[in-house]
Amino acid sequence: MDAQGRGRADNIDPADQWVLNPDTGEYELRLTPSAPQSAVPGPRRPSAGRAGGNASGESQAAPARQKTREAAPAETVPAPRRRRAAPPDEPPPGRRGRRPEKKSKTKKVLMWTGGTMALVLVGATTAGYLFLKHLEGNVTTTDVGGAAKNGFSKDEAFNILIIGTDKRTGKGNGGYGDKGSVGHADTNVLLHVSKDRTNATALSIPRDLIVDIPDCPTKQPDGSTKVIPGTSGQRFNTSLGQDGRDPGCTMRTVKEVTGVQPDHFMMADFNAVKTLTTAVGGVDVCLKHAVNDDKSHLNLRAGKSTIEGEDALAFVRTRHAWGNQGDLDRIKVQQQFLSSLMRKMASGDTLTDPTKLYDLADAATKALTVDTGIGKVSALKDVALELKKVPTKNITFLTVPVRDNPAEKVRATVVVDPNLAPPVFDAIANDVSFTEVKKKQKADKSAAAARLKGTQSEASEVRVRVFNGGAAAGAAGETVTWLQTSVGVLKSENAANAPKEIAKTTLEYAPDQAPQARKLAALMGLSGAALKPGKSFTNSQGLPTMTLTLGKDFKGAGVPLTPPTKAPEVSGKSTADKVECAS
Repeated sequence: MDAQGRGRADNIDPADQWVLNPDTGEYELRLTPSAPQSAVPGPRRPSAGRAGGNASGESQAAPARQKTREAAPAETVPAPRRRRAAPPDEPPPGRRGRRPEKKSKTKKVLMWTGGTMALVLVGATTAGYLFLKHLEGNVTTTDVGGAAKNGFSKDEAFNILIIGTDKRTGKGNGGYGDKGSVGHADTNVLLHVSKDRTNATALSIPRDLIVDIPDCPTKQPDGSTKVIPGTSGQRFNTSLGQDGRDPGCTMRTVKEVTGVQPDHFMMADFNAVKTLTTAVGGVDVCLKHAVNDDKSHLNLRAGKSTIEGEDALAFVRTRHAWGNQGDLDRIKVQQQFLSSLMRKMASGDTLTDPTKLYDLADAATKALTVDTGIGKVSALKDVALELKKVPTKNITFLTVPVRDNPAEKVRATVVVDPNLAPPVFDAIANDVSFTEVKKKQKADKSAAAARLKGTQSEASEVRVRVFNGGAAAGAAGETVTWLQTSVGVLKSENAANAPKEIAKTTLEYAPDQAPQARKLAALMGLSGAALKPGKSFTNSQGLPTMTLTLGKDFKGAGVPLTPPTKAPEVSGKSTADKVECAS
């Protein structure tokens, strides 16, 4: 029976009202003429026997669905007028005759991939985009000022810091974590998504990593900004919550440790694991041995199991059941769990079930706290649509290479491995994949490489002015000194600070200065991408000169800036498409 025959707006299947536009890849609302319609699509009525609660038997999704129906009063949409002698209206798509196949279309729009819990949250948000206009108010935002970007760019590589906090807030969280915790950064993943969307890297940062926490400007309730002083030799998890630090402090600490600047953050507490795993109907996990942990109350047999709610939270929280009972072993298990959750999210059983999608959208948006730059539905949708382009086989999970803290007799904390960690950080900063990716040769890369080919001037003929565009203080002066005393570029001068900061070091030159540019690039270890054909300027003596602007990537005079082309081998890494068993 069609919608008109039913006679009630709340009996209309919302999945039949929203139709995929193949030209835009978006769903569009197709209203049935003369039928009362809801301004916001609502969920299907669940069957009486449907299980939607957590391990305690309480349903977390049903109240949200009831609230949706009450909050969206029906509106009457008038039927379109038809001209005389016009043929009868065609029936709306999907309402008369044989229903169109929805599964393939749904997959086309909703299939996505990601590397961490927050990716799952964002993916769920996009999967439930039919309802996001209604659910937008669920998302909590935090203004972290300059620590995050103002918006999201679909044309660039991006970094999102995923934070799982141990704060005991919300229904059902009373039995977990430190009762007096202000909400520390208990689980931390820096997600890097490549510019060409062929790969992504999810870098776990141990909560017990000893770091230096920088000064942190934080927004106060009255709108003012308070600078929380930085401290040295602290656990990473205290970069959030301690002394009033906000997620922006954690983002700044990540930059301090890795050299990689997070663009945005996403944060969730314990309830996210419970509600999301319940919403998808459970997550498949595999154990090499049976677990019966009286601390976390996790009790699972060896082999495969499907867990949700309280059991899922116990699985990712416990550390006494894995390996050496330390945080590093727990991180590995969490990575395996998140890979499985991600695969479940992308499965057809999830993507083609409108009720399950609604539950996921509701649970995801309620679980998230994000920065204001991605706090809107449109931004969250864009993030997720970019994430779904990354194949699961090219999503790499790895952990910051660390070693035991040499200052401790009893092992409790770790420090960054000074030999193994820097190449990992450099690979992420330079958008290098940790998996084998077949990339198409792009014209811009070929052109950049060609700039380095050709004749080179003598060092004594190179004329350049040097700006500091974001490097350490005094970098321009140090570089000029090095150029003049170490490599013979005597016609160089310090131009002080650039008008604005830039991320990457650049060398701008006129066409007739190309031989000079190639020579300076060879001396300084600049890549072809750093060379920018343009125009020449005049130096203090009125002579034409090139312009070298030292960006945030500048590492010091004489240190090559050529980016790595291959990522280092890292022990313990895994990819999101592989099923692994916790041990």
